[in-house]
Amino acid sequence: MFQYLPVAQIIVAILLIVFILLQQRGTALGSAFGGEGGFYSTRRGIQKNLFWATIIFGALFIVLALLNLVL
Repeated sequence: MFQYLPVAQIIVAILLIVFILLQQRGTALGSAFGGEGGFYSTRRGIQKNLFWATIIFGALFIVLALLNLVL
């Protein structure tokens, strides 16, 4: 079981990087694909899911890091 912790931590870290890079500060997700991002809008749909996935994977990364440190 202990040999799987570093592998799981690497996978979570890669997914966390991807989720962070998909978010753009102050613009909508549409501007990542060429749309205009001239105003701030609330998070909806996939933006909201990316936001929550980033929080969840960040917390999971911290838990895995602490487990890897303790065990």
